[in-house]
This record gives sequence, structure tokens and C-alpha cells, in this order.
Amino acid sequence: MRVLLIEDYQPLRRSTALGLREAGFAVDDTGEGEEGCWYATSNPYDVIILDLMLPGMDGLTILKKLRDGGSQAHVLILTARDGVEDRIKGLNLGADDYMTKPFAFDELLARVRALTRRAYQAKNPIVKVADLEVDTASREVRRDGERVELTPREYALLEFLAVRAGQLVSRAEMWEHCYDFQAEAASNVIDVYIGYLRKKIEKPGLPRLIHTRRGQGYTLEPGDPVDAKTPASRSGRQTGA
Repeated sequence: MRVLLIEDYQPLRRSTALGLREAGFAVDDTGEGEEGCWYATSNPYDVIILDLMLPGMDGLTILKKLRDGGSQAHVLILTARDGVEDRIKGLNLGADDYMTKPFAFDELLARVRALTRRAYQAKNPIVKVADLEVDTASREVRRDGERVELTPREYALLEFLAVRAGQLVSRAEMWEHCYDFQAEAASNVIDVYIGYLRKKIEKPGLPRLIHTRRGQGYTLEPGDPVDAKTPASRSGRQTGA
């Protein structure tokens, strides 16, 4: 999932962005209000973490511009302003959550994960697709009861497919939600990681889960059992099934 962090205090921004990336999120970050507003209005984010006291443009102005423009991105205000009136104003302008500094990073992480679940109408942290279980809180994956070890990038792609199970997900959408803005795009990187996922989660005799829609993208949904003679990395329905 993709997060935007707008925080002007560089040590805090650096440590928070690092922690989020280590937790598997794609993170864009900036310390400038106007640049943060550009990021927020120009790119799709699952969650925006927004400080209020920013140079160039304050956080409440950014929030108002987002909501006036119709943005549905979930916004978590993270600020030193701890007054009740400040909380009320931020929430009334359209913030989804409000935290005050200093804060525990684990709590921030839990709140960000809760907001990403809300974005996809998923209250249960465990997403199930056939015998696949994706625990979005612990970031653990199990298939047929056995734990599957994934890299952070592999997990990010699988989680994004899982929360949209049964829907067609384009390569462009996967790139936008799973990679930092600064990441260098490669034409086949999504396909390469899908191949890695297939090798790890698709097993002979179990339903095939990742399906290719040629020229369109991928879906995650139960299909026919994987043939023991067919390598998982080459399986998948090329024309729709």
C-alpha cells in the first residue's frame, strides 16, 4: 500500500518513513507544504500522514484542498497540536484520524493499517481467498495452513490483490499503490514479481489463485487446481478464466 508522509521535521520524517518502508509500505515523503499538496493531489494514496504546521502551506489548507477537490484518500493528522478545538477542526475538515506528538510508532503503524483496511471496506485484518490467508496486521501469509515466506515487495503486491479479490487489477494500479513515487519504473517488474508469487503460493492440487488477463492485468480468485505438470510460474489463465 502507498503512503504519503508530509512532515517538516527531518529527523522525524526520516525515521517514520524508514519504519513504514520496513513495514512494507511504499512511502513518498516531503517536508514542504506546497510540495506535499502537489503529491497529495497528483497521485493515488491509501493513507496520507499530515502534519499541520508546515512551511509554505499549512496542513489544514492541504486537507481542505483535498476534500474540496473530491479526494477520498484517508488522512491521518499527526501534529503537536493537542487541543480539543484543534482535533475538532481537523476532523470536521475531513481528516479520518488524529494523533498527537510525541507518539509510539507501533500505534501509528496500527492506525495506518486500519485506515488501509477501511479504504477497501475490510474490517477483518485477515483476508481470505479460498485456502489463502493474508494477515494485514502481522503481514503473515498462509496457504493450506502452511506459512509462506514473502519478501516485502512480494507481500505488498499480494496484499493489494487480496483486498481486491475477484476484481481485475491493472499493472498501472499495482505500480501506483506498491511503489514509491521516486522508484524507477521497469516495463516488466510487476510481471516478474507475480512470477515470484506464483512459485511461492501456488501448489499442485490446490486451486490456482493468480490469473493473468492478457493486456489488462491480474485477478486473485479461486480457479481450477494447479496441474502437477505445470510450473506455477507459468500457470494462469491468459484469456480470462
